[in-house]
Amino acid sequence: MPVVPYRLHLLHDHKTLYQFLLACQQKSVEQNHPHIASISMAIEVVDPLAALQQVADIQQPHFYLENPFRGEAIAAFGAVTSFSTEGKSRFETIQAYIQADLNHLSHVDGFKAGLDTPRFFCAFTFFDQPCGVDFPFPGATVFLPKWQVLRRHDSCIATANFLIQPHSNLINLTDEFEQQLQAIQQSSYGVFNISDEFSQGLTRWQMVDTHDFKSAVAATLKSIQQKYLNKLVLAHAVDVISHLPFQWISSLDNLRKLHPDCYIFSVGHGTGKTFIGASPERLISIGDRHLISDALAGSAPRGTTSQADAVLGRRLLQSPKERHEHQVVVDFLRDRLSQFGLTPQVPATPELLRLSNIQHLHTPITATLPPQLHPLKLLADLHPTPAVAGMPRDRACEEIQRYEPFGRSLYAAPLGWVDAGGNAEFIVGIRSALIDGNHARLYAGAGIVAGSEPDRELAEVKLKLQALLRALV
Repeated sequence: MPVVPYRLHLLHDHKTLYQFLLACQQKSVEQNHPHIASISMAIEVVDPLAALQQVADIQQPHFYLENPFRGEAIAAFGAVTSFSTEGKSRFETIQAYIQADLNHLSHVDGFKAGLDTPRFFCAFTFFDQPCGVDFPFPGATVFLPKWQVLRRHDSCIATANFLIQPHSNLINLTDEFEQQLQAIQQSSYGVFNISDEFSQGLTRWQMVDTHDFKSAVAATLKSIQQKYLNKLVLAHAVDVISHLPFQWISSLDNLRKLHPDCYIFSVGHGTGKTFIGASPERLISIGDRHLISDALAGSAPRGTTSQADAVLGRRLLQSPKERHEHQVVVDFLRDRLSQFGLTPQVPATPELLRLSNIQHLHTPITATLPPQLHPLKLLADLHPTPAVAGMPRDRACEEIQRYEPFGRSLYAAPLGWVDAGGNAEFIVGIRSALIDGNHARLYAGAGIVAGSEPDRELAEVKLKLQALLRALV
């Protein structure tokens, strides 16, 4: 990906912007191939979620990810290029597609080098092939957005991407760029509140279970007792039907207020269906070749007082059953990373990750990556972890399809982005909901190991589902 040596204030230099697009068009002619022009610029601080509300079209792809640990949020909308695939080689295929786009992309910073680079946004389903009747997303998708708006603390960067062809009308593209940039900058005045009348309508809804979760847990425990499995992560799904369409952007705003310590995310592929959630689990985060991966397994509720909360946390740390469930995930991640020749750094004991309504055992695992190791190659080997599937992994995946009558789709699957420098961020799509008009399917799961109790596991998933329901209605 060449970085073009333009150093200009693109917001006020229509002529130079046109010249940059013209240079990209010349490359398109010379290579007999469409060329991507990418421009990053610092803008007045806006809320990326407000920009998504202001500019995005539900009939176009979008991606939203809010990272509480870095004070960062990014919204991406529209598609300059996009691609879908499925099958066992889907991660490798998406990697090759991204590289092909980068071979025909020129990027320019509006002010200085290193502001930001264009990111490719990816969503992989849990299984590599469609299974079940509820499978609204392809096995793997990637898109380069028309716009990405990144806010990091008190700064904001907008990146616009254009697909330039030999006969593209550059004047129209320049005008469209300026109009959309103006709309994005005005989005700081966007609001997420819905009318009282509409809000009252959302209080009228009904909930339907998709299956008998407790019976599935009991059957799983028999398999574990017979040594067929060591662990199985079972998901529970409930359908919520409202009198009025759910407002997914307002729900995202609710989620980030209710769960400021989770990754808030939204994925849409332009079909009108949106997958949103608040996930505590990061699968991989890579910046300047530094990798962080979360081992997150073992749960307990929060206490109503600080004293009760401390007791519950202490019991969680001392529980042989919960510690075993957690250690399975730690061992898996350490072993997989070691197989790549990495030297993972693993704390000796887990810590408590306290969220607003639940607390988990958490072990952050770090490593340094060699330049040639692409994030998607790593991702292909790590997904699914025992935290969302079980052990042994292949057998657990077979049992998931046996006990879950619904398709997981994007639930518990990798969602995130990768850029030209090998930086990446992928979370696990848990604590999530698929929204389609006035219908929402809510997902949550629990890890089943020896010593699990069906009533307790059902209580855990209900706790997770209640947090989602609260954000929706």
